[in-house]
Amino acid sequence: MERTFQVDLRGVVDLLSNHLYASPRVYLRELLQNAVDALTARTDGPPPAVSIRTGDGTLSVSDNGIGLTEAQVHELLATIGRSGKRDELGFARQEFLGQFGIGLLSAFLVADEVRVVTRSATGGPALGWVGRADGTYRVEAADRDEPGSTVTLTARHGCAQWFDPRTVTELATLYGSMLPVPVTVDGTPVTGDGPPWRADDRPAGTRRADLVGYAQDVLGFTPFDVIELSVPGAGLTGVAYVLPFAANPAERTRHRVYLKRMLLAESVDGLLPEWAFFVRCVVDATELRPTASRESLYADDALAATQDAIGAQLRGWLVRLADTDPGRLARFLAVHHLGVKALAVHDDEMLRLVAQWWPMETNVGRVTLAEFAARYGEVRYTQTADEFRALAAVAAAQDVPVLNGGYTYDAEIVARFGALPDGPRVRRLNPSELATRFDPLPAEVELPLQEFRRIAQRAVDELGCEVVLRSFEPATVPALYLVDRSAAHAADLQATKAQVDEVWAGVLDAFAKPTQQRPQLVLNHRNELVRRVCGLRDERLAHTATQALYGQALLLGHHPVRPADVTLINRSFLGLLDAAVPPEQDERA
Repeated sequence: MERTFQVDLRGVVDLLSNHLYASPRVYLRELLQNAVDALTARTDGPPPAVSIRTGDGTLSVSDNGIGLTEAQVHELLATIGRSGKRDELGFARQEFLGQFGIGLLSAFLVADEVRVVTRSATGGPALGWVGRADGTYRVEAADRDEPGSTVTLTARHGCAQWFDPRTVTELATLYGSMLPVPVTVDGTPVTGDGPPWRADDRPAGTRRADLVGYAQDVLGFTPFDVIELSVPGAGLTGVAYVLPFAANPAERTRHRVYLKRMLLAESVDGLLPEWAFFVRCVVDATELRPTASRESLYADDALAATQDAIGAQLRGWLVRLADTDPGRLARFLAVHHLGVKALAVHDDEMLRLVAQWWPMETNVGRVTLAEFAARYGEVRYTQTADEFRALAAVAAAQDVPVLNGGYTYDAEIVARFGALPDGPRVRRLNPSELATRFDPLPAEVELPLQEFRRIAQRAVDELGCEVVLRSFEPATVPALYLVDRSAAHAADLQATKAQVDEVWAGVLDAFAKPTQQRPQLVLNHRNELVRRVCGLRDERLAHTATQALYGQALLLGHHPVRPADVTLINRSFLGLLDAAVPPEQDERA
């Protein structure tokens, strides 16, 4: 035998308050929504209006909309999940704000009893419906002359603050200030002239001033610029306010969204592409779907298409700015370059804009990527900022221009720029390239240093490093630690193998590639200190000094430091300190 589910209304209300709705304040939004939908459903009659009254711990919301018949009262008010905006009443769903049939339940978040007095515009007597939080209700005759409905709540214990006239006025203004029907609270209007981006006969200057004033009053900042938005497929209009301050790209910007001019929420996520964190939007839409809580947007194809359309309009604004006001674009990029660079990683149009206008760090000064490519014919870049800091000065002294790709998105942008059909040659700088540009020592200088080179080589043999004597600028750099990328990969594998068991070491062997290239410790004979070290007659001191130069080159180059390196650096430091401070002489001697 089939049975009907039993519903514990108190449990449902607890579910709504603790899991569906963020705050009890939404009760007024839901009552306003029902009133506006009732007005929408009535196609004739007096001018539509919503009146909210407060006093003595009660609140009533009245409308002169379509009202309900007795059958509809039983079917719609007393059935959870049954919405009067569905096709049973013969009205298209998209005309209405509510769709889920749970709006009236939100009243039980702040009241134990809800009373509805209604009279249908289609005829029939006025009826009263009284529902209680314990799940019971009754229907009785009521006194009402005109079609429409009035919902009355009495505050439950501990909820009186939600019925305070000032709180009610604030909430009614928050949710309903842009509604197309007049709404009053205790006789005071809370609705205005509509959205500030509405189409009317205001002069362009006044319209823009209104849009900027709205951002100042509601969002709390003066925007860098205002971008008007329109997505006809979503019935969306509104504005994107360009933030005057840098935004955190890790935090998605949340937006103020209205549906059919009723506020959905002040912090809606997912309206824009992830890269567009430099704007905050205020929009109104008619075709986007809310979630059941009516505090966010339903993620569907319509929302995805809206994201793409708004993203295209933001890109168009950037392109127009580049064409018409490069100085303003430069000021914008100074604040929001991360957002634009994030877009450039995926969008060729934005890639060209960034390459043309955003100055990047190089060892020949800050220049744009396009200018760098035009000046030198190719783009050499480092993958990390540490690599750039270690090699920039040395590369500049060898007339090797290098771009720093270590900042966020820069390496990806450089690589993508080279992949364009008309892009320049782009390649990552291999540190071993620089060694080929260093001057070899003259034979008459190098031959007497062979013994020192053997001592120096023994000093770093245990670290898998090769000692090379060269002469290069700047002379202030005593030593460089240069590692080929393939050699670095092999070294990383070797270090990892030393820390894992035999099984994983065998797996890593499969990735190992034979290489003859070892990291190089390049000693700069042009540096006075290095020349003095090369001339040391004390083998032990020369050994220690070489290890100290190795440690200094490793640290200044921001290279990874292994446990063996730490041991060597400590040993060399203590060795030099011991040599610098001779033991005390015995005073009795």
